[in-house]
Amino acid sequence: MPKLRAKVVKEDKEAEDKESFEPMTHLFVPKHEILGKSEADEIMVKYNARPEQMPFIAVNDPVMRSISAKAGDLIRITRKSETAGVAQYYRYVVEQ
Repeated sequence: MPKLRAKVVKEDKEAEDKESFEPMTHLFVPKHEILGKSEADEIMVKYNARPEQMPFIAVNDPVMRSISAKAGDLIRITRKSETAGVAQYYRYVVEQ
């Protein structure tokens, strides 16, 4: 029985660590932002696509939880690029 109790304490500690981790502050996590309806519509027109045709990202992704994204949101990811300077990518948030 003592081993079971120690395991429960360990699981509580892991849950606490998960909650305290903020992925957006990590060096290698690029900028993520939720697009508004009008901006998302402009992107869909620009690329002649529907949101379901965009690459997906899961709603339970740590960054999506961090920015409070919901299924159906369109996300812009802005990364630094050696060749382009700045590159923008778009992801459609889906339930997993």
